[in-house]
Amino acid sequence: MKAIRRFSVRPVLPEPLRPLSELARNLRWSWHPETRELFQAVDPEGWRAAAGDPLRLLGSVPAARLAALADDRRFRRRLAAAADDLQDYLTGRRWYQEQPEGLPAAIAYFSPEFGITAALPQYSGGLGILAGDHLKSASDLGVPLIGVGLLYRHGYFRQSLSREGWQQEHYPLLDPNELPLTMLREPDGNPSRVSLALPGGRSLRAYIWQARVGRVPLLLLDSDVEENGPGEREVTDRLYGGGGEHRLLQEMLLGIGGVRAVRTYCRLTGHPEPEVFHTNEGHAGFLGLERIRELVDGGLDFDAALECARAGAVFTTHTPVPAGIDRFDRELVARHFGAAGELPGIDVERVLELGLETYPGGEPNLFNMAVMGLRLAQRANGVSTLHGQVSRQMFAGLWPGFDAEEVPIDSVTNGVHAPTWVAPEVMRLGARRVGAGRAEDALAVGGSPRWDAVADIPDADIWELRRTLREQLVEEVRERLRAAWRERGAGTAELGWIDGVLDPGVLTIGFARRVPSYKRLTLMLRDRDRLMDLLLHPERPVQIVVAGKAHPADDSGKRLVQELVRFADDPRVRRRLVFLPDYGMAMAQRLYPGCDVWLNNPLRPLEACGTSGMKAALNGCLNLSVLDGWWDEWYEPDFGWAIPTADGAAMDDNRRDDLEAAALYDLLERRVAPRFYDRTQSGLPGRWIEMVRRTLTTLGPKVLAGRMVREYVERLYAPAAEAQRALTPAAASELAAWKARVRAGWPGVAVDHVEAVADTALNGTATLGSTVCLRVSVTLGPLDPADVEVQAVAGRVDPADRLSQTATFPLKPAGGPALDGRRLYEGPLTLDRTGPFGYTVRILPSHRLLSSGAEMGLVTLPSEATGEAAGVLLR
Repeated sequence: MKAIRRFSVRPVLPEPLRPLSELARNLRWSWHPETRELFQAVDPEGWRAAAGDPLRLLGSVPAARLAALADDRRFRRRLAAAADDLQDYLTGRRWYQEQPEGLPAAIAYFSPEFGITAALPQYSGGLGILAGDHLKSASDLGVPLIGVGLLYRHGYFRQSLSREGWQQEHYPLLDPNELPLTMLREPDGNPSRVSLALPGGRSLRAYIWQARVGRVPLLLLDSDVEENGPGEREVTDRLYGGGGEHRLLQEMLLGIGGVRAVRTYCRLTGHPEPEVFHTNEGHAGFLGLERIRELVDGGLDFDAALECARAGAVFTTHTPVPAGIDRFDRELVARHFGAAGELPGIDVERVLELGLETYPGGEPNLFNMAVMGLRLAQRANGVSTLHGQVSRQMFAGLWPGFDAEEVPIDSVTNGVHAPTWVAPEVMRLGARRVGAGRAEDALAVGGSPRWDAVADIPDADIWELRRTLREQLVEEVRERLRAAWRERGAGTAELGWIDGVLDPGVLTIGFARRVPSYKRLTLMLRDRDRLMDLLLHPERPVQIVVAGKAHPADDSGKRLVQELVRFADDPRVRRRLVFLPDYGMAMAQRLYPGCDVWLNNPLRPLEACGTSGMKAALNGCLNLSVLDGWWDEWYEPDFGWAIPTADGAAMDDNRRDDLEAAALYDLLERRVAPRFYDRTQSGLPGRWIEMVRRTLTTLGPKVLAGRMVREYVERLYAPAAEAQRALTPAAASELAAWKARVRAGWPGVAVDHVEAVADTALNGTATLGSTVCLRVSVTLGPLDPADVEVQAVAGRVDPADRLSQTATFPLKPAGGPALDGRRLYEGPLTLDRTGPFGYTVRILPSHRLLSSGAEMGLVTLPSEATGEAAGVLLR
C-alpha cells in the first residue's frame, strides 16, 4: 500500500541534548570534523545508515539511546564544547572584521546551484560546488555574504546504469522538512513569500527557505506553493530541467525573486542590506533588472538607475563556449516583461536591449543571459587566468574597437574549500606537525604563500598516509561497484570478482567530472591495446577509477559513458578499471584523497578552471593534465605532468585526439609509473614522495577558496561598494546624462593628424631610452577636453604591425582650440624596449565614475591615411 500523505515526525530531544538540534541545522558540521565525530558517537550504526546526515540520524535514534546520552556526563561535556565552539565561530571576529574600514556591509551572492553537502542535494557539477565552497570560505573569513538560489524538489538526477551500460536517470522527491532548512516566516507566523507577475494575469509565488552555512544565510526559493497553478508549481521542480519558458521562469525567479527574498530576509532579521550583488554565471542576471525597478520606483529615471545598479554589481562567467550560455527568443522575453508581465514600469525595449546580441557575430533576435550580466555589471571576471583571456576574446564584440586584452573582464582563479575536501587523516597529520589551530587556519583562511612545515614530515609518514587513503578508496570502490551491479540486475553469485577489484599497492588514477564531449571521457580508450598493457603491466600496473554524469538530454554524452562502461566490464580489465555511477559529493570526498594521480584531458582551452584537480592536490594527489584552466597557470614539473596539446589550424579532431592520447600513454608508461614504482632501499618511492611534498608546500596555498574569496573582496567587492556609494541619485543622474551626451557626440570625434618629433633622427631605427615627442591634432565635435582622454599606445609589433605588450601614455592639451576647432595634444614617448616597436594614438571617453576607459565601448583611432602620414614604426 502507498501512503496518501507524507510528513516528517521530529524527535523530541531531552533537554540536555537540545544543542544537538542547533548543531545539526547549521551546515558547518559538513566541514567540521569534531562535530561530525560527535554525531557519529550518538549512534555509529545510525550514522552510517543516515549517510552522515545529522538530521536523518536524529530522526532515527531510539528514545532509549537519547535518554542514555542525556545521562552521560562525558557526552554532555563534548556536546557543550561543540556548541560553544559553534557559537564562537558564529560571533567571533575573523579575517574580514580585521580589515580596514570601507568594505561592503553585505554582499548578495546569486547562483543557480549550491553544493554544500550531499545532505542538501542542490547541485549538478563544478558551478554548484564552487558556489558552495565560496559560501563556506566566506563564512570562515567572516565575509557578510547572503547566498541566493532555488530549491529544487527533485534536485539533480541520480544516475544508475542498465545492464548494457546505458545511463538511467532517477529524480527522487525531496521534502524540505527533511532537509537542513527552515522556512522564513513573517512576525505573525505565516510563511514569507515573493511573487512575480506573469502574462495573462497569472502569478508565480515562492516560499523562502533558509539554510545556515556557518555564518552565511543561504536563501532558496521554492515555487511549490498551493496558490500557484500546476505549471508555476513545477518551476523549481529540477535543476536545469525543461527548456524555453520553463528555464526563463526559473531564471526570473532566481534573479528578480531572489532580490525580493533578500529584501524580505533583511527586513525580518535586521541583516544589513547588500551593497554589492554578485551574479555567479548568467542564470541570475535578471537581478539587475529588479534593482533597476527598485531605483525607478524610488524616483530615478531608467538610465540613472542602470548606472546605479551597475556600480555595485559583479558578474562571474564560468563558460568558455557560447553553447554553455542560456539564450532565449526575443519574443519570449518580451512577453514576460512590460505592461502584461513583470516590471510593468519599465519599457520592455529597454529590457531587451540589455540582453540582445546586437554586436558583430551575434544573433540579434536572441536574448543572451551572459551578455545581460556583463551589461548590468561594472565589474566582471573569468575563473582562471586562461579563462579570463578566453572570455575577453569571446565577448570582445561588446567592446568594439578594443583589442581583446583590453576588454574589461578580469580573472580570479577558483579555489576549493580545504576543510570540506581534505581527508580527516590529512588534517590529523597536519595538526600533529603544526598544531590543530595553525592547521585549521592554514586550510580555511590561507594567506601563507608556502606551507613549509610539510617539509619536516618524514617520508615514511607521507607514504603511510597515502597508502591508508588508497586502501580506503579500494574499500569504497568495491562497495559502490557491488551496489551498482546489483542495480544492473546481477545476482550475488555473479559478483565474487569484485572482492579482487583494485589493489591498495597499485598506482591509482582518478578521473571524475561531468561528461560533455569537450572533457573527453573516452580519450583514454583511444588505443585500447596500449591502455590494456598499462593496466596489466607485470611490474608497473596502473588502475583507474572513473565517474561522471552526462546531462539527461545529452545522448552523445551517454554514449561516451556506455563506451567506457563496456570497456570496464571486460573480464580482462575489470579489476583494474572501474566506472562508478552517481558521482556526487559523498563519492568525491573519498575519491580525491585515495588517488595517486588526478587525470584531466579536456580540449584546450575549453576547461574554464577544473577544480577537481585542486581538491585532489590538497590530499597529496599529483595532477596529470592538459595545460588548461588553473593547471595552465600553476603547473610546475616539480609536482605534476602536462599532457602536450596538439593544436593548429590544420589539425582535425581525430588526429588531435590520436596525438594527445599517445602523449598520455607515453607519460604514464615512461614517467609516471616508473617514478611511482622506483623504490629506495627502505622501500619508499623517494622521488614520488618529494613530488607529493612539493604539491602540498607550493600548490596547496594557491588552490584554497580562502585565497579566492579574499581576492574577490579586495579586487571586486571593495571597489564595487566604493563605486556604489559614489553613485548617489544626483551622481547617477549626472553620469547617465554625461554618457548620453558623449554617445551622441562621439561620431564627431576624430584623430586628424599625428606628428612625431624625435630627439635624434630616426630613419626607422632608434636607440633604447631615446624619446619621441608626439603631437596629435584632434577634433572633439560637441565634446570638451574634460570628456575625453587622448592616449598614445605603444608596444611591440608583429610582422603585420599589430601591437602587443602595450603600455598607454596620456597626452596633454597644448593650449586652446584652433580657429577650425581642432585641439592639439602632445607628450613624450620613451622608447623603453628593444626590438620591433610601434605606437598609435586613440581617444577614449573619460569620467571619474567610469571603471575603465573601455567601459562605454567607445574609442576613436587614427584613420588609415592619418596613421600612414604619422607613421613612425621602429624596428
